[in-house]
Amino acid sequence: MAAILLETHRVAKPWGRHALWPGFENPDPQDDPIGEVWFQTPKGFPDELLVKYLFTSEKLSVQVHPDDSDARRAGYPRGKDEAWLVLAAEPDSTIALGTNEPLDAEQLRTAALDGSIEHLLDWKPVKPGDYFYSQAGTVHAIGAGITLIEVQQNVDLTYRLYDYGRPRELHLEEGVAVSRAQPFVPLAVPPSPAPDRTLLAKGPKFVLERWRQCERTITLPDGEAAWLVPVSGSGTADSVEWTAGQCVAVTGSAAVNVGSDGDLLVAYCGETLADIS
Repeated sequence: MAAILLETHRVAKPWGRHALWPGFENPDPQDDPIGEVWFQTPKGFPDELLVKYLFTSEKLSVQVHPDDSDARRAGYPRGKDEAWLVLAAEPDSTIALGTNEPLDAEQLRTAALDGSIEHLLDWKPVKPGDYFYSQAGTVHAIGAGITLIEVQQNVDLTYRLYDYGRPRELHLEEGVAVSRAQPFVPLAVPPSPAPDRTLLAKGPKFVLERWRQCERTITLPDGEAAWLVPVSGSGTADSVEWTAGQCVAVTGSAAVNVGSDGDLLVAYCGETLADIS
C-alpha cells in the first residue's frame, strides 16, 4: 500500500497530563500522566521524521539538539531539527526559543549551573495556531499548559542544560558544545502555492505544509515518505481513512482527500514533493 495508518505509542512523563486532546483517550486518574504520543513507522519504512503530540503541565527542561554532523560524531544517524504547531495553550503559556542576548560557551555553562539560564531565554507567549521551526543548536524549552504537534528528525538525542532542580541527568559539556546561544531568528517562509495549501516552513531538514479541503495526488521519489497529520476533521489517503488524532505515512503515489472539515499537516523531507496535482 502507498498509505499506512501509523501505530501510536503513549509515553508517560511527570510533566504530562491526565486530560489530553480530542482523539486521545485520557489515562485513568491513578495512572501516570501522559506527556507524549508518538506515531511509529514500521520496520523497513522510511523513518527520517517522527511525529508526536505533547501535553504539558509543567515546563520542560532547557535543552538543545545537535546538528547532523555533531550527532554522527556522537554515534547517532542524524541530528534534530524540530517544529511545533500549537493546538491549545493556557493564557500565560510560553515557549523559549534562543537567548535574549548572545552568550559564549562559558557564559552559557555558568548560567546553566546557577539556574540563571531560565531568565536569559526568550520566552515567547503562545496561542493556538502558532508555529515554530527550531533548527538544531537552538537553546529552547517548552512551557506548561500547552498541547502541540511536534514534527522532528527521527532521533532520540537531547542534551539537557537545566532542569529546574529535578533529579535528572544533565549534559552540560555536550550541550554547550553544540549550542548556538543567540537570539532566535525565524526561517523565511516562501509564498504558499495555493489558497488551500499553506507553506508553514521550508526548513533545511524538512518542509511542513497545511492543507484545507482539497483533493490531490502526491507522488514521492523512491525511498522517501510524507507524513499526513490531521489537526481536525477527516479524510482519506488512497483507501486509508484518517481523522484527528491519527497519522498516515505515504510512499510512492497516493490520492489524498481532505474533507470539508479537514485541516491537515503534511510533512516531508527535501525541498518539494516530487509532484502534487
